[in-house]
Formats: sequence, structure tokens, C-alpha cells
Amino acid sequence: MQKNTTTITESVTLFYNDFIEQLPGIGMGILLVILGLLLGTWIGGFVKRKLSARTGDPLMSKFLGQAIKYILVIIAVMLALEAAGLGAIATGILTAAGASAVVLGFAFKDIGQNFIAGIIMAFSRPFDVDDTVQIDDNFGKVKALEFRYTKLKSFDGKDVYIPNSDVLTKPVTNYTEDGFFRWDFTIGIAYEDNIEGAKQTVLKALKKEPNVIEDEEHENFVIEDELATSTVNLKVFFWVDTKDFRRMALITKGNVVRNVKEELEAAGYYMPADIQEIKLYGKESEFPLRINSQKNKS
Repeated sequence: MQKNTTTITESVTLFYNDFIEQLPGIGMGILLVILGLLLGTWIGGFVKRKLSARTGDPLMSKFLGQAIKYILVIIAVMLALEAAGLGAIATGILTAAGASAVVLGFAFKDIGQNFIAGIIMAFSRPFDVDDTVQIDDNFGKVKALEFRYTKLKSFDGKDVYIPNSDVLTKPVTNYTEDGFFRWDFTIGIAYEDNIEGAKQTVLKALKKEPNVIEDEEHENFVIEDELATSTVNLKVFFWVDTKDFRRMALITKGNVVRNVKEELEAAGYYMPADIQEIKLYGKESEFPLRINSQKNKS
């Protein structure tokens, strides 16, 4: 019994002496961790602010800022363990972290896909914040770019959160990347009207709208589209600015439609409604048709 007590006392004494010897290293390790956290947070924030101001890209600046922060913190933790004489523990932590990453990757496959897609989008993506886009069936303005999802604000007021993996794998249409969009609509004139004259009248109406764009690259034009039942249909193509696609582009289209109608009417062109012809087969006696007309009495 006395021998066991002596052994325990010696073990405690030995541990105490080793702890006292390693205490400066442990203190140095704690100091390194604190400095790593402070330095990583400051440098990461500084890089994020500078990149955001220079590139105007919130997702890339956020990713690089956080990446620098976590790298510096990990380096500080590894150095702290070495300073405290726990280098073997540092190696074990790295090994366990690698194995855990594989296990967690399988367990959270969808989250991992979206996160990796977010990292890819930090360097290459088909749109920016405030662009008007259509992703699959979702149409609206991009309001936020995160690592796991892209937030759209639809034009009827809905907030749509789209996983970044869908953004990379599904068709994306950007309406505002170069700022131009071509509208079109159809208008019908009577068969007896002069087609070329009507086309010139429509082009004249397009020039009256200040928000319609026309230059060497973006040409507005009118073509014969269809010989309909009661009209010759003309299709009108014109360009608008889509930086404010939600409102101004739609207002511009409405103004153009109104201007074209008024110009054609002022020029004497007739825009008839659809005419339907009804044929009655059989003897007249079987289908009596009577028209009564009454004159207004004065």
C-alpha cells in the first residue's frame, strides 16, 4: 500500500514538474493563437474591403478574405501546438481533419456541392448583383451572392433562394450583362393598305420614343410576318436599355406600342379586327334568317 502511494506521489510530482517546464511553451502557444485570431481577422477584413472596393465583387472578396483569415488561424494553431511541445497532437489533428472531411463530404453531399459551387462562382459566374437574370424557371433581379445560394428578387415581390449547384448546372439567361434587350410585337394592317408605307410609319414612330436605342450594332426594323385571316401582320423589332428591366423597359415597350398605333391611324392606315365567316349549309327554308331594322323616330 505504501509502495502504491509512493508511485502515485512520484507520478503527480513528475507531471507537475513537466507542466512547470512546459508552462512557458503553453503560454507562448496561447499567445500565438490569440495573435493568429486577431491578425487573421484584421488581414482578412482588410483584403475583403480592398477587393470589394476595387472589383465590386462581394462574393470573391468575401471568399478571399475568409480564406486568408482561416489559413492564418490554422497556421497560428499549429505553431502554438509546436511551441507547447505538442507537435504530435498537431499531426494527429491534421490527419483526423482530413479523414473527417471525407466523411462529412459524403454525409453532407448537397451542402458540399453548393459550397464548392459558391467557390467556383467567386471566380467565374454569368451575372453580378443587381443583374436581371432567369435561372431555370426563376426570373428576377440578383440581390445577394452567398457560398451556398444565390438570392433573386422576382418582379412580383418574391424572394427566391437558388442553390449554387443549380446555378452552375442549369441554363442562365442574363438580360442586363451588356445593357441591351430587343423587344418585339405584332401589328396588323388591312390588305388594301400599302405595306412599305406602313413600315416607314412604324419606324418613324420608333424614333419618337427617346428610350428606344438604335446604333450600328442595334438596329430597329419591321418585317412582314404573316398573311392572317383579315390582316397583313407586321412584326416590329426594337432595342431598349435593360439596366432597369423591371420598370423602364416595360414602360418603353408600352410607349412604343401606343406611338405606333397612333402614327398608323394618323397616316390613314386601317387596323381591322379578326373577321370570321359563317357558312350555313342546307336549304334556306331550314335556316330562316330575318333582319329587322327600325329607323329612329324623330
